[in-house]
Amino acid sequence: MQFVEALPPEEAARANFYALLARLFYAPPDEPLLRSIAGTREADEEDGGIGRAWRELAEAAVSADAEAVREEYDCAFVGTGKSPVTLYTCAYSVRYTNEAPLVELRRELSALGLAKREGAGEPEDHVAALCEVMRHLVSERSADLALQKHFFERWMWPTAEPLCNAIQRSELTRFYKRVAALLLELCTLEHAAFEML
Repeated sequence: MQFVEALPPEEAARANFYALLARLFYAPPDEPLLRSIAGTREADEEDGGIGRAWRELAEAAVSADAEAVREEYDCAFVGTGKSPVTLYTCAYSVRYTNEAPLVELRRELSALGLAKREGAGEPEDHVAALCEVMRHLVSERSADLALQKHFFERWMWPTAEPLCNAIQRSELTRFYKRVAALLLELCTLEHAAFEML
């Protein structure tokens, strides 16, 4: 018999934030998920940016219609031809034409024992995939903060602000402006915490 230590509450919260963001960026929320998010709007008035971003997302979920959010997601992130706003983070990090960040990312994931699920259509640099990797690192390798910091600082932090700014500037997004605000606040908080290591 093997006993698995429960995550401390703050680590569980981090993992849950990453899991929710992965889900919201992977596909638009259905009605039950919207209602679940909306049901948390009466939660404690947590100070700080992430608490405010969470309350604003919950408020947006109260009046959100799943079909309208699906249409928003499709128009902004899928589109016809090239999507108006890309969720592929390499688009926000490539500075030189000879860079191959996706190859480097795949190498790092392989070293972690992680790989794209068979049949998954999205490349590994999709923001949902990166959030899922961070969820995994927080929940499965919680003791290895150096590993979490390295992955976050290399793959999440450099692209969080440009990606979130693109979503905020888009005329096609409404609900996803709140999702982007939550992602940026989480990344800002994580970056500040990792800087103290």
